[in-house]
Amino acid sequence: MKPPTAAQRRIIEAADPRTGRLSGSEAQLSGLVRARLAFRHPRPPHAFFLTPAGHRVRDEGAAPAVPAASEPPPPAPAPSGVFAARTGTETEPVGPEGPARAREVRGAWEGLVELRRMTNPDGARDRPCAWERTHLVQAAALALEAAGCRPAGPGHEGYRVTATPQPEAVAVREPTPEGIRGCAAALERAGWQVSEHAEPRSGGRSGGRYVLASPRRT
Repeated sequence: MKPPTAAQRRIIEAADPRTGRLSGSEAQLSGLVRARLAFRHPRPPHAFFLTPAGHRVRDEGAAPAVPAASEPPPPAPAPSGVFAARTGTETEPVGPEGPARAREVRGAWEGLVELRRMTNPDGARDRPCAWERTHLVQAAALALEAAGCRPAGPGHEGYRVTATPQPEAVAVREPTPEGIRGCAAALERAGWQVSEHAEPRSGGRSGGRYVLASPRRT
């Protein structure tokens, strides 16, 4: 992937700081789409917005402008990859934090809601779609992260989403009762059915609590 040109960087830097909406000619914006730094919204007025990669170019200033033709360009950095919701089971810090991560999560959640509208037979946005049923852990983790719940990570506690032997169900664990209730409420708002359960006893001690969640069908 080539670094953006000076003209493209000017368009990126002028994007709306809150929404990432872009302004420019059709040719300029289409060029950013081809570079995977922008996308065109599928609904009217079909505005252009920065992708997570575009936000990183603007926020971090990591990608230099294309040098003059007389100078050989440096190797382009490897693409950062597809967005991944944080399940809380990661063993190492991953990706950006703070406002940059919040924008990525918000954009991913808005995209998922639009996918629901486009693929659910009745166009429902408040009910999980087929993609979520085949990507249970990722879908539940995105719903939690988009709701402001904190995933576990190196050095801090938070939610953990894991698969279960049950069809169409994930387990969500959080070390505090308040955290468990918050995760359950967030998933319910996102269209999931939830129930709270006790962990199996171990060594004569009763375990903690966890949430079992499944995508709601109706």
